[in-house]
Amino acid sequence: MAKKNKTAITPTREQDYPAWYLEVIKVSDMAENSPVRGCMVIKPWGYALWENMMRDMDAMFKETNVKNAYFPLFIPLSYLEKEAEHVEGFAKECAVVTHHKLEKDDKGGLKPAGKLAEPLIVRPTSETIIGESMAKWTSSYRDLPILLNQWANVVRWEMRTRMFLRTSEFLWQEGHTAHATEVEAKERTMLMLDVYTKFVEQYLAMPVIRGRKTAAERFPGADDTLCIEAMMQDKRALQAGTSHFLGQNFAKGSNIKFQNEEGKEAYAWTTSWGSSTRMIGGMIMVHSDDDGLVLPPRVAPAHVVILPIFKKDGDNRIVMESAQSLKDALGEKQYHGRKVEVEIDDRDIGGARGWDWVKKGVPVRIELGPRDIAQNSVFMARRDESGQKQSMNREEFIDQITDILDNIQDNLFNRAIKYRKENTFEIDDKKEFYTLYKKAKGYHNGAFVMAHWCGSQKCEEKIKQDLSVTIRCIPFDSPTEEGKCICCDNSSSRRVLFAKAY
Repeated sequence: MAKKNKTAITPTREQDYPAWYLEVIKVSDMAENSPVRGCMVIKPWGYALWENMMRDMDAMFKETNVKNAYFPLFIPLSYLEKEAEHVEGFAKECAVVTHHKLEKDDKGGLKPAGKLAEPLIVRPTSETIIGESMAKWTSSYRDLPILLNQWANVVRWEMRTRMFLRTSEFLWQEGHTAHATEVEAKERTMLMLDVYTKFVEQYLAMPVIRGRKTAAERFPGADDTLCIEAMMQDKRALQAGTSHFLGQNFAKGSNIKFQNEEGKEAYAWTTSWGSSTRMIGGMIMVHSDDDGLVLPPRVAPAHVVILPIFKKDGDNRIVMESAQSLKDALGEKQYHGRKVEVEIDDRDIGGARGWDWVKKGVPVRIELGPRDIAQNSVFMARRDESGQKQSMNREEFIDQITDILDNIQDNLFNRAIKYRKENTFEIDDKKEFYTLYKKAKGYHNGAFVMAHWCGSQKCEEKIKQDLSVTIRCIPFDSPTEEGKCICCDNSSSRRVLFAKAY
């Protein structure tokens, strides 16, 4: 079937990718800007998606013996100062509370009053405040490991914001663990990266490249940062999750000490790891099209929408009863740990009704009218196959719904893998490398490039300044091979991943 020329989203990806992205969020009714600069209101459709993501990730965390807890939103300034590199890394993004009440001023307005003895930082991350509790809970090696996670909001006062990708306040989970040995802490760091990889690839259908951050790109205060990087449709990279080996840096700052098996006092080895609502932004940019949002079935708030087709001046009870019985039958099916979720939309708004669900990204749409009921069939459209519809026997559709959803999930993942492969290149020539990225504009932001790097931070910084291109990671699967640095021509032993990034 020939693809239609008209699209639901204006502008299209090709015309203005950043504007397209915001329009997808708007027309899918996921979120909107709030009165507070840089913050957003997550609407029910968007929050239902986040709830599904939280549920699935939370189950994966608990399979590794992690327990959920909650810690204060406010962190004393002195706590951040315990780890110098950490506070330096977040200093420019901190929101600071200096007063604890308001009072009327001379003009009848309100002004801050009751200055605090010590300023409080609105949580940008929680290593230091959680470290304080870990220090209280740890006296012996028998108290370790401590494996914690919290679901929370954080504030990082961003100057340039974009919904889901980078906002002043956002939702996330942050895991924090303390261990008796370095080996155990490093194993936990890798284990949590494995969990993120599984979730992002198997649930969000976003293929990722796993690797290690360079020293310049590490989490402030960490000894090592592991990450997963995904390619968006504009060929930029998005960091979809990170796991940090903190060594003993934060343990020393927070005084997390214990008596080891030899009876000697030692500092714990700690980790932290986090993912956030920016994964939603990544999912939008990997899968969505010029008709709106495209949702992977495993996290979609609804799997199927039924659109009853009514005849004018007809008895529509039969259609509604058939739609409800279809919903009930589908709801008895289990799909990856939850029942098949079905919406019935009986609004009398003509063709706009179907387009609403296209733009919201629901995986499967069903039209059900008197003729379909008479033929014991349904008229089905898959969101991943724009413009294509087919008639199916009703019982066959019910029996096959979970297979259809799995096929959609696999199709989205395989399509994204293919796109990344087509836009990833090995480049050894500096001129070719610079030309590629200097031509990258708008929807065409270059590519993923695997190129040699000598390990010099000076070369890394020069490429960043010249091209706004960073080393996204040193991929785990990048083989050892001799080559020349793409910047300075000095010797290099392996390729790293370069890209423009969000």
